[in-house]
Formats: sequence, structure tokens, C-alpha cells
Amino acid sequence: MSPRHPLLLDLTGRRVVVVGGGPVAARRAHGLLADGATVHVVAPALCEDLADLAASGAVTWDAREYATGDLDGAWLVHTATGERRTDDAVAADADAARTWCVRADDASASTAWTPAVARAGDVTVAVSAGGDPRRAVALRAAIQVQLDTGALPLRRHRPGPGHVTLVGGGPGDPGLITTRGRRALAEADVVVVDRLAPRALLDELEDDVEVVEAGKAPHAHTLTQTEINRLLVERARAGQRVVRLKGGDPFVLGRGGEELAACLAAGVAVDVVPGVTSAIGVPGAAGIPVTHRDVARQVTIVSAHDADTDWETLARLRGTLVLLMGVGRLGEHMDLLASHGLDPATPVAVVEDGTLTTQRTTVGSVADIAARAREVGVRNPAVIVVGHVASLAATLGDHRVAATRAPDAP
Repeated sequence: MSPRHPLLLDLTGRRVVVVGGGPVAARRAHGLLADGATVHVVAPALCEDLADLAASGAVTWDAREYATGDLDGAWLVHTATGERRTDDAVAADADAARTWCVRADDASASTAWTPAVARAGDVTVAVSAGGDPRRAVALRAAIQVQLDTGALPLRRHRPGPGHVTLVGGGPGDPGLITTRGRRALAEADVVVVDRLAPRALLDELEDDVEVVEAGKAPHAHTLTQTEINRLLVERARAGQRVVRLKGGDPFVLGRGGEELAACLAAGVAVDVVPGVTSAIGVPGAAGIPVTHRDVARQVTIVSAHDADTDWETLARLRGTLVLLMGVGRLGEHMDLLASHGLDPATPVAVVEDGTLTTQRTTVGSVADIAARAREVGVRNPAVIVVGHVASLAATLGDHRVAATRAPDAP
């Protein structure tokens, strides 16, 4: 009969004895160390993995056969010698000492079982499957996916420490956010969202999760950057889990560094979930690799919104130039590049609504792209690609990978 009483143990600083020196014992030792246990190994010889742990001092080791008395002071015992007689002796001594014993050779003779474990942050799910380890592992794997993608209800409902997570949501398609980003959203009490973040993800939030609009459009800011920084800090100090959901990557022209610095200066716990930057992801979705053998070996990403951009230097660079936030002054910028020596025939592509079902690419050259963009009514958000790789959109653009398309795309 399999054990039925589940229990989580705090092994921090507590002595756990592992009898055996093979790969199974090594796996058990690694898990115990990760849980904070003080691990002592008894075995005449060790496999390479366990030998490394012993050499580093991570575990202590008695280089001999098991003897009665080795379990003195142990809170938990794992035996994995591969020898029935030795494992029986360890189990009998553990039973006499009223110490729980996990046997690798015979689960039915164990007083404790090691479950298959799925973890997400401070959530731990242990799975036991009636003595069928492959069944338990399969269940664990399915649960782990659900935890990682935020499909299970991870949000905390008891008071706890506040926290800020800066999440890069990717270039637009909600399927391009990372699993870690989805998990952070599933745990959030407050989501502070940008205009270009994958807003379809907001529909998946629980009804009482607060959504704060912090979008920035040219000359129209819902919140200033100072106000955003203050909001993140105040809500975290109030004990809330705050997600700052941004388009692209937080650290690529996204002011994520300023928000991280503000949280650190205020003593607020904060971490960063990188995202797919639109500077690379959007051209890729349009069939434009920003680097390509024999065409471009480097890429430069520039905020075209900045007044002090050094166009003379940019015109001399080799490789690919990617301009963000530059549609409004596209003609002016192309003229500046040409006046500083960039060949007017250099290919240019403008990709609107990258990775969404409304994605559109307009191609031309430095000399005529502004006129072509006006003709078709190009609008933000858009990414501008300057360089010979832009010409590849004509041949590669019809072969986009399905993953770059929105879930409801045909």
C-alpha cells in the first residue's frame, strides 16, 4: 500500500544521510542540497557527480560500507545502494530510530516516498501516483507547463511582501511573451501596462486585478516616467505584486533600466523578464533578418525620436540600421542619411503592426521610401529597417513562421 499522507519538510540545516554512491544517490543528494539540508554520504566509492560534491565540501562522506550508528542524528534517510541486504539494514535501523527512510530499490518497503515535484516561484506541487514513477513524472510535466505559462491560478490571496517584475511582452503577438512573463502576470495584483504591450493578455487577468494605463504616444503621456517609477515603488511597498508590462524588451529603448534603478534605490524587490525586442522580432516576422551572411554582419538600433541623433555617424555604419519611433519624421531622417553619404539607393523597409494580423510591409529606398509611405498611409507603430537586408522581404516575407502570427490569424 502506498503512503497517503502528504507533507512538506523544512530540511534547512538538518542532517540527512544518503547511503549509496551511485547516480541515484547523486540525484537525491543534489535535491536535498537544493532544499537546504546538511547531507552526509556513506558509501565505499562515489560516482563522478557525488565525488565532485564531496571534493567541494558540499557533502560529507564516509568512504566505507554502511554500519549501524550511521543514522545517529539524522532527520531523514535515503538509501540507494543497489544491494537489497544493505538497503534492508538501513531501513530497519531507520525504523528503529523513528527516522523516515526513502528506499530507491523498493518503494513498497519505504516509510517515505519522494514525489515528482513541479515548482513555480514559491508554489510547490508534489505528485505521487500510486507507486508508478513514470505516471507521476508525466503528471508533473503537465502541471509544470501549466504553472510556467500562468494557466493555473498562481495569484497570492494572503498578505505578503511586495514585489515588482519588469516584463518584456514582445513585439505585439501575445504568443511571443515568455512563459516566465505569463507566470508573472498570473501572480500579479497590479499590472502597469504600456500602449504597445500585448494587451490581449489583459483579458486573461482575474477580475479584481488592477490595470493601470501608463502608455506613451508621441506628445501624449498618460503618466510621466517619474510617476510610473513612484507608482511601482508605492504599490510594492503596500505589499502588492506589481507587473510592469512593456512592449518589446524592457531594456531596449524601454526605460526599464530607469524603473529598475528606482525600485533598487527604494529597497523594493524587483526582477526583470526579458522580451523579444521589436527591433529584431518585427523585421524577422516580415522576413527580414537584421543580419545575414554576405549581406550584413552587424545591426545598430536607434531611437529616431531623439533630437540629438548623430546621423553623420549612422550614415557611415556598415550593416543594418533599425529605427524605432521614426515614422513621423521618416522623410527628414532619410534626407539626413543621404546628405551624410548613405547611398540613396540603399533598400528600406517599414513594417507596421509587426507580428499582428494587421502586419504590413512597405519597401523602397532611402530616396523614395518617404513618398511610398505617404502614398499607402504608413502609421505607427512601425519599425524602419535601412540596409541591404531590407530587400530580402521580397523573397523571404511570404514564408513567415507560424509562431510570429497572432493566434487568430488564418
